[in-house]
Parts: sequence; structure tokens; C-alpha cells
Amino acid sequence: MWKNSDKIENQAFRYLEPDANEEVTKAVERRRKVSEDFLKEVCAMVEGKMKEHSIPTRIEGRIKRLYSIWQKLKRQHITIEQVYDLLAIRILTDNVRNCYAALGVIHNTWRPVPGRIKDFIAIPRPNLYQSLHTSVIGPHGQPFEVQIRTEEMHRVAEQGIAAHWKYKDKHPLAQQDEERFAWLRHLVEWQQEMRDPGEFFSTLRVDLYPQEVYTFTPKGKVIVLPRDATPIDFAYAIHTEVGHRCVGAKLNGRIVPLKYHLKNGDIVEIVTQVNHTPSRDWLSLVKTSRARNKIKHWINVAQRQRAVEIGRKLLEKEARRFGVSLKKLPEEDYQRVSRDYGCSQVDDLYADLGYGKFAARQVLAKLTPSVPGEPGKAPGISGTLKRVLGLDRDAAIQVHGYDDLLVYRAKCCNPIRGEPIAGYVTRGKGIAVHSKSCPNVQNLMYDADRRINVEWAGPKYSLYPVKLTLQTEDRQGLLAEVTSVISNVRSNIQNIEARTGENKACIDVTLDIVDVEHLRQIMSSLRKIDGVYDVERVMQV
Repeated sequence: MWKNSDKIENQAFRYLEPDANEEVTKAVERRRKVSEDFLKEVCAMVEGKMKEHSIPTRIEGRIKRLYSIWQKLKRQHITIEQVYDLLAIRILTDNVRNCYAALGVIHNTWRPVPGRIKDFIAIPRPNLYQSLHTSVIGPHGQPFEVQIRTEEMHRVAEQGIAAHWKYKDKHPLAQQDEERFAWLRHLVEWQQEMRDPGEFFSTLRVDLYPQEVYTFTPKGKVIVLPRDATPIDFAYAIHTEVGHRCVGAKLNGRIVPLKYHLKNGDIVEIVTQVNHTPSRDWLSLVKTSRARNKIKHWINVAQRQRAVEIGRKLLEKEARRFGVSLKKLPEEDYQRVSRDYGCSQVDDLYADLGYGKFAARQVLAKLTPSVPGEPGKAPGISGTLKRVLGLDRDAAIQVHGYDDLLVYRAKCCNPIRGEPIAGYVTRGKGIAVHSKSCPNVQNLMYDADRRINVEWAGPKYSLYPVKLTLQTEDRQGLLAEVTSVISNVRSNIQNIEARTGENKACIDVTLDIVDVEHLRQIMSSLRKIDGVYDVERVMQV
């Protein structure tokens, strides 16, 4: 899967970011002959050094792939000369002892780069990846990365944890095998709890590629968490019930807030309270997929139960208004109406009523013909109310299959015509419409019952305000070029601010955009300006 994803990413990079691809390709090709000669020289030197110390090894060299280089340049705002793992060698040996011996030989031969040494053998990643990583300054002052692992570790890294059994005789499960099964069980658990495949893969990536922080329980057990993880993540890593009942934390004997970012070496003690329950606010604090999914699952269950109760009471209240006895209606009628609304169970229909997806009167009208109404039509919202709420401008969006539901664009992402959108049923405010790329969508969409399909409809809305951030070099005349490019693609600037420092600049600009194609055109034109490193659309979290 990794090899295939490597090919797909590089191919997609060529077509989706042609300018960036060309720039990175030229930079790598300019260095390719020198880089290949350098790798041959280093591999020969390492092989000789390992033979001197009687360490059996197999050595591989590689140049970092184009898409990975571009990601690092974009993420860290650096030049290609500052990419320490542009060139890398991999040393494969026979056992763990020789891995550490090889690391010592490397560090005795070349000077290591401070802060770039990682030991994933002593403390493996959550997906059981194991290796030693270090960056050193090699011959001629060229930095390069070294990975050191056993052949067994290499098979797991390249082919996944299932590769282990391909090379193993049938013996009882060892402790390491139990850990492999535990991680697989976690994957199955996440997949069962999440209905959205995209959400499953996004949370899985957190565990596959974390920036690790190594923390400890008071008894000395190591808990590996992603960077910026909080005591809530730590609590859920211990046990689900510990996470649910967490009310506080002690760090090295000192009380800290739950939003505190854990650091390497912290000894964490979780304070719990019986009958305490998770808060929705925790979703903005946690970093691990396990904690996030457990919190979402609990909120989903709790809020659904409340929605079912509210929906049942709303229907009973409406029935009393018309003198209808719900108890006398046969169960078959409830099942029939539930299916009409796309619900597999009666409780699903009650939940939809509680969330405000349907009006109690229209459901009651379907249950019994004695109630006046227009079955199947959603409750109308008057134009006056829409104008009072300032929502009439969002007539370009409608709920799929309905004509007159209250719909508004979320302010955090302000979706623009043409981009994928998602609807979320709010309490008392109608349907909030978010861009699917909005950072808030994942937190809001934890409850599948409150999702609703929305679509762009009606005439084009004139203009949408969109904020962009440009990372650039600090040079004279660049700001004038930026404003000129924006003017040439027929967009109005609402606001523009620039900050400079360390030969770099950051420009924030708010523009009037017609649709998503207009936005792509503007961003593409801005990226072509000499000295512009990156252009990103800003969304509020």
C-alpha cells in the first residue's frame, strides 16, 4: 500500500501542483549527479567501518521523493538546502545489539545533528514501527539521514505488521505478537465506531505518523502520545473509563489544567470522579484518535438518547392538540412512517424529530388522516424570519429534497459556490453549512443523525469574502506584485496586512471571490510570483 501511495502521490503532485513540482524537480535534478556520487561514497565508507567492527550489515541509499520534499518545504518554510533527510542511507543488521553498535560507529565517524536522534526500537511507534533514526553531517559538509534496524523490523516497516507471520514458524504467540494483535484490535474498534470512511483514515494517520511524546504513569509504564497531547489523551490511553471520569491531572506531583500539553519525561497521574462524563469541549483539546473516538461515541449515544426523548415528547404534545391517542395507533403505522422518512427504526424517527429535521405535525399527519397538514412537506420558514436572521442571502444553498428549510453558511469556513459542502442540524438555528475541508467539520459531524445532505442551487450568489495567507520572501516590490495579480484576475481586496522578519514575510489578504474556480485561479496566479513560497486559504478553528 505504501509503494502504491508513493506512486499515486508523486503522479498527483505533477498535475495538481505543476509549478511546485517543476521547481522541486529542477532543484533535485541539479543535485542528482552529486547526490548519487555522495551516496555511493557514504555507503562504501559505512560498509568499511562496519566490517572493521565485525557488524554484519546490508546498506541501502535513497534520495527523498519529490512530494515529500515539497511537503517539508511547505510545512517548515525552509529551503531545500535545509532538508536534512534529502539524502538517506538505511543500515540493516541481524539483531538489536548490533543496531546500537552501528549507531555508535556512525556517530564516531560523523558529527550528529542535535535533536535529530530518535530511538523507535526502545519505544516503538503505536503501529509497532521500530528503527533508529539520526542525522549527521557527512563528508564535504553534506547532511544526511541514517536509519538503522534489523531485517525483521525492516519487513514490518515495508510490508506491515502481518509480514511477521510470513517468516515465522507456528509457535505460541510471544509478547510482541500480542502487541501486534492489540493494535489490529484498535483498528477494528475505530472502524466499527466511525461511520465515515474519510474520518477513519484521517484519525488512522494520526497514529501512523505521530510526533511522539514519551510520558510515564506513576508506576513507570511508558505511554507514547502525539506531540501536544493533553492529560485527557493520557487518561484514554490508560482506559476508556479513566478517560470518561477524568476531572483533573497531576504532573510530576503538581496539578495542571486538562489543556496542558504533555512533554517528554512527564509523570502523569489522572484524577477521576465517579459519575463524571466527557465534555464536548474536549474534542478541541485531544490529539489521539483513541480519545477523540471514545468522546465522540459517548456524546453520540448520550445526545441521541436525549433527542429520542425530546422527539417523543414533541409528538405526544402535538397529538394532544388534535385529540389523538398515540397509544391506540398500531405499531405497523409507526414502522410505515419511519420508513417513509428513511428511518430503519421508530427511535430513529424520534431522534430526527428531536434534532429538528422534521416537524411533529407533519409526522402526525402521516400517522393519522384526521390531522390536517401536508404530509411529506417540510415546515416552511417565512421570508420575513429569514431576513431578520440575515439568512436570505444563502438561498443559493438548499437541503437536498426540501425547498424551505432554514439554511445558513457557517462563519468559520464561509463555503463558496462550487466546493464540496456538508450540512449540520443545529438546535434552533437551522442547517449550518460547512465546507468539507473546514477544520471544524470533523468535530461537528460526530453524530451521523445530525448530518444532512445540502447542495448548491439557484442563481449564482455575487461575492464571497475569503481570507488567504501568503508565505513569501521579504523583498522590495513584492506586495505591489501581489495586489497587481489580484487585480488582474478581477477580484476586489477587502483588507490586506503584511508582517516581516528574518528575511521572510507573511501577507494576510481578504478578497471577494465568485466561486471555487475563481479562488483556484487567484491562488495559482499568486504562487507563480517569484518569492512566494506558499498560499493557503484561512479557516477559523
